[in-house]
Parts: sequence; structure tokens; C-alpha cells
Amino acid sequence: MAGHGTDGHPHGADRLCEAGDRVYSRAVRRGRLPRRDAEPVPCLLELALLHPDPDDMDWLVPTPPQEVMARLLRGMYDEVDASRRRVGSAVEAFERYAGLGHRMPAAPSAAEGPAIRVLDGLARIQAAMDEATQACTTEVLTVQPGGIRREAELSEGLHRATALRGRGVRMRDLYTHVARHGHGLLSYLELMGDAVEARTLDEVIERLILFDRTVAFIPANAERTMALELRHPALVEYLGTVFDRLWRLAIPLTAPLPDTGIEGISHREQSIAALLAEGHQDAVIAERLGISVRTCRAHIARLSETLGAASRTQLGVRIAQAGLLDGFRRPAVTVPGRGSRTAR
Repeated sequence: MAGHGTDGHPHGADRLCEAGDRVYSRAVRRGRLPRRDAEPVPCLLELALLHPDPDDMDWLVPTPPQEVMARLLRGMYDEVDASRRRVGSAVEAFERYAGLGHRMPAAPSAAEGPAIRVLDGLARIQAAMDEATQACTTEVLTVQPGGIRREAELSEGLHRATALRGRGVRMRDLYTHVARHGHGLLSYLELMGDAVEARTLDEVIERLILFDRTVAFIPANAERTMALELRHPALVEYLGTVFDRLWRLAIPLTAPLPDTGIEGISHREQSIAALLAEGHQDAVIAERLGISVRTCRAHIARLSETLGAASRTQLGVRIAQAGLLDGFRRPAVTVPGRGSRTAR
């Protein structure tokens, strides 16, 4: 039966508290008892096991045990009957839905899991990637945008990388050129040794982690709290192809960046010049190259000074005249979802 009583006596008539059992037993033996004797056990009044004596309201008389039993049995029967009706309704609903099954495509096997799964929350993301790490046997491909990698971010995935290295799994990481200036990344690569190969580009696509070319993780929101786990073969193959093409364009971390051939202009400033020529605003350029807006504007100022440009319009002309874009190669790969991030 459903429980009744005060906060101190949360039970039903079928399972009285020790004090209630003692007082009710006394009332049954004696036929009645003073009201004050029932004050410590208000549950007996609330459960209608005691009720006022109509001849003297200062006394309480017990409800006969036979009547209490009949009430309990009625309640139990009602609960069983309601449960039986719910089961019947559930069976009818299941049969109706089962009849629609032939209209739906076959679900993936339990081993494969759903083709696309939304992971909500960092704990679920980390758990899913730990599971993928345990199943991985050959290679892991990652794209890490955002400039210099913080040591905390690198440490977060270190246990997975160490486990993969122990099984002889090959890892290839793509970063932006800015990541070359981070001591944390250099320490991480030194620790991992030959197990990890890293290359850099002026800009990369959003974060991607691909295990054995069978399961991939990409961002699902801008707060890094949601991700998509992808197991659809066509999607995973597409992402693997994108990675391969970017990898061929990238420069090994152990190799220097190419010289621009123009005195006073760095490779990064050449990259900024290319994006300026495409008409991008400072904030967009900074985000794509993994630098701050302030740093981006400082580079633009140096570009203007070096090329003798007094305005942005004139800077565009000077960039073209100086040949900064001649032979400058930038990856022409576009993937939906730029602007969102997730944890490694």
C-alpha cells in the first residue's frame, strides 16, 4: 500500500513503525486508550487505525484488525488490477508499434552502435573516447585547431595516447603553425616519441579525432560540452579523406616554415595577407589562424608598415604588387561546422 503518516512515520498500515505497533496492540487489547498515549504516533490516526470514542473524545478506540485487513486486501487488489491494465495497454502498444517495423530501415547491430550519436556533457565525451581508444588497433588521426595547445588540454588526453603507444598504434596530429610556439606540445611529442607524428598548416578544419577510420568525434556546439560520435562508413571515410589531403599539404613540425622571400614579412604575415585579400575581417582571420585578434592586428600593422600602406584598401593593393600571394598555397578544404569546439 502507499505510505502515509508524518515525516517521522512514513509507512502504511501493513508495516507499522515499532511505536505505532506497540500503541495499536495496546488499544486492541484494552478496547480503548487515552488520546495522550497516541500523541507520539500520529500515524495511527492518519491511517484510521485509531479514531475518537464518540462517548468521550479524550479517548481513542481501535479499528478492528479484521476491518484493517479487509481494507489492506482491497487496496492490494486495486493496485494489482491497475498494474494488470497497464501491462495490457503496454502489450497493445508494443504490438501496434511492431506492426510498423517493416517500414523502418534495419537498425545497426549492437557491436556497431548507432551511426550518429550525440554525446552531451564532457563526462560522456571522455567515456566514449576512452572506449574508442580501448578498441583502437592501428591508427588515430586528429585535427587540433585553436593555436597553442595548453598543457592542461594535452594532459587531458595523455592517458589515451600512452595506452595507444603501448599497443603500437600510429598517431598523426595536425595543428596550426601557431602551435609550434607552445612548449607543452613540444614536451608532449618528446614524451610520445616515434608513436606520434605532427604537422602544421596555416589553418585547419575544426577539431576531429578519428580511430581506425571506423569511428570519428567532431564538435556539436561552441561550448565544448557536446560532440557527435560518427560511425556511418560514408561520413567516416569522408573525414579520413579530408585529413589525408590536409596532411599532404601540411609541414612536418621538425621542418622550418618556408621563407616568404620578402624581407621583413614572416610566413604568418603572408597567411594574414592571403586572408585579407579574400576580404575577411580581423576576428575571422585570428580565429582561423589560431591567434588573438590583438596579435592579428599587430601583424597587419607590421604588414602595412613594411609595404608602405596608409590604409586597408592600399594594403590590399600593396599585397598584390609585392607578390605575396604568388605561389602561396592554402588548403581549399571546407567542412561544415566551423566555429564550434569540443574537448580533446
